[in-house]
Parts: sequence; structure tokens; C-alpha cells
Amino acid sequence: MRRATRYSQQGAVIVTVALLLLLLLGFVGFAMDFGRLFIVKSELQTAMDSCALAAAQELDLQPSAIDRARSAGLTAGNLNRVNFQSASWNGQGQLVNADITFRDTSYVSTSNPATAQYVQCQHVQPGVQMWLTRAMGAFSGDTANFPNTRNVMASAVATRAHGQTTCPIPVAAKPRAGGVAPDWGFVPGEWVTVITSQGTTPGGYIGWANLDGSTSASETQAEMNGKCGTRVNDILGTPGTKTTISEEWNYRFGIYKKLPDFATDPSYMRPDLSGYAYTDNNWPPNPASPNIRNAWNGTPYADPTGTAQNFSTKRGNFAACGTSVNNCESVLSVSLNSFQDVAASGSGSNSHGQWGTNRRIVTVPVTDSGNRVIDFMCMLMLQPLSIPMTDVQLEYLGNASLPSSPCSFSGMPGGAAGPLVPALVR
Repeated sequence: MRRATRYSQQGAVIVTVALLLLLLLGFVGFAMDFGRLFIVKSELQTAMDSCALAAAQELDLQPSAIDRARSAGLTAGNLNRVNFQSASWNGQGQLVNADITFRDTSYVSTSNPATAQYVQCQHVQPGVQMWLTRAMGAFSGDTANFPNTRNVMASAVATRAHGQTTCPIPVAAKPRAGGVAPDWGFVPGEWVTVITSQGTTPGGYIGWANLDGSTSASETQAEMNGKCGTRVNDILGTPGTKTTISEEWNYRFGIYKKLPDFATDPSYMRPDLSGYAYTDNNWPPNPASPNIRNAWNGTPYADPTGTAQNFSTKRGNFAACGTSVNNCESVLSVSLNSFQDVAASGSGSNSHGQWGTNRRIVTVPVTDSGNRVIDFMCMLMLQPLSIPMTDVQLEYLGNASLPSSPCSFSGMPGGAAGPLVPALVR
């Protein structure tokens, strides 16, 4: 009698263990499902953050701001890997234009580039595969409460804010005699020449300068390639061999020694949204004010084609410097002997529209007589660098701290003044 009781108790233990194992397997299954959702959510959030920061960089209140912001946001967001590091997001769909929306200073939806100050990137990633709930749905027949897949949503909002640091190009401007903030004696639309030696740059001109205070040529090249960290009160240096920066300068125009495949090498320096360049050949001076030309968004004084040639329009059309290096050289009367390829116009393969971003609207430090940074101005790079190097010009667009400034670059937000940098706010 006692033996039968003992055997029956052993059977009860087996049932209990089986039930506990089933329960534990259920917890493991839930952990795997929710773990998968968490990973996809984290990856997708990174993509939305990248999208919002890249798009906010373009919100300069200019007519093409929203188009440029969408292009930059799509490019940056879709370069991320989502759904267990899938480059194609497991074929479930990536960011599209409708996922990027804009708001004004009152946070009201807007499609007006003159009022858009915030950008929101929001995307729903559908079809994330489940394991346990799929099995439970099949077992119970209740696929409504236990679906095979789940959707994951992520959102990010960014705007532009004053930066503690910024990423100027390695040149410096000297104020004109008597010039004071915000323009330091310059006039918006004015073409300013970059001369060879920063140390002897007179007022009203720009000279090459190392932002870290050194004389290193490799540092000059790194700064032209986007190295950040310049602050007000930094002391700038005089660079060494300046020919080392010709590649980085000209890449911004979409002019390459060998045209890269950006899809397989996204780290390669991307071009601006337009490589269209300006000299007396295609943007003749105003006889009344030869130095003030306003290639950024003005009207040419003589335009044989009868079409708009300003940079805002060319950027909106993703125009290249030319159809080839030879064509670009002939139009601009420059020599590009060591360069072979030009990124294409439009939005096709390896084009300015497909891969371009804000590369030619640049921040330039303003320095005093002791080469100390006192402010920052916004300028447009007008021409590629000739080989061998000759004079090159930039157009003054205004103080970089103005809300309407087209300058917006990577840097650490949190400053009280100075260039505007992208910052996540939500």
C-alpha cells in the first residue's frame, strides 16, 4: 500500500516538472520575442536620429530647404542597418519622403521652407517576425491576439541650435578696417579672395589657417575633411603645404580622382547637392558693384541661357560642375589635371541628388590681429581648386549665428551664440 502511494507521488512530480518546463519555455519564448522587438526598436531609433540630425542641418529658411532636408534625411537614415542589422531592413521597407515632416517655431505642421524650424523623422517597421506568439497563434487558432509579426515604430525630432564647437574649413577671415559684428565690414553677396598666407592676410581677405594652431599640412587636410572642435578664443596657426587639401576641396564639388561607388563605400567624402561653380565666365560682375554678386540666390547681370543660374536653383536641380572634367575646366577656365570624374547631375546613379549633402556652404572663423577666433561667418565655396593651386573665391552670406544663415554643421550644441548645429530635441 505504501509502495503504491510512493509511485503515484513520483508520477505527480513528473507532471509538475513538465508544467514548470512548459512555463519556463513560455518565459524564454516571450523573452526572445520582446528581445527581438527591443533590438529592432533600438536600430530603428538610431536610423531616425540620424535622419533628423541630417535633415535639421538643412533648415536654413531658404526656398530649397525642405527638399534638401528630405534628401539628406533619407540618405542618412537609410544608411543605417535595421531589423537585426539588415542593410535592406529585411525587405520590409525603408524611409520614404512621407516619413519626414516639418514644423514651425510654434510646433505647427508646415510645408513652407521659410518657416520650417523642426523636422520629425518617424517610421513604422512592419513585419518583425515573432517566435512564441506565432506558435501560440497556430496552437490556439487566435492569430489576432497572437500574430505572426509585429510592427515597431520610432521617431526623432531635431532643430538647429547654437553650438559650443563647430567645424569650419581651414581658412580665416580678417575684419575690414573699422568693421564690427555682425558683418565685420563685409557685405552679403560679396566675393572674397583666399590669399596664400594666413599670417599676412590683410583686413577684408581670407587666408589659409590651421584651426588647431599648428603648422601641420596633414592637419589642414583633416580639417578640410570635416574635423571639428573650433571655439571662440582659439588661436589659429599657419598651415604647411596647402596643396594637400585640393582633393577634399574638390570632392565637395563632386570632382574626384576616381568616382567612388557611394553605395559600397558610404564613408567616402560625399559631394554637395550641386557642383555648379562660379567665375566671371558664368556670373559676370555688376558694373556698379563688381565685388557684390550674390551667386547664392541672386539674378545674373548677363545670362545668355535665359535660365536661373544662382546656386539655390542649381542646388535644387542637383546640377553638376559639368558633364565631364574637361567640360568643367572649359567653362571655368581652371586646370584640374589630376582629377578625372565628375558626379552626375540629377538624382540618378552616383549623382549629386542621390548622394549629395551640405558641403559648400561653409563656416569660416573671423580672427583678430593675433589670429584669435572672435566670431564665425557663413560663406559659399564658389570654385574648385585649380592644379597647381591659384586664387580661389568664396561668397560672404552673412554672420553664421543668424537664424536665416544657411550654415549648419556638425558640432556640440549648447552655446549661446555662433554657428547653428543640429540638435535632437525629442
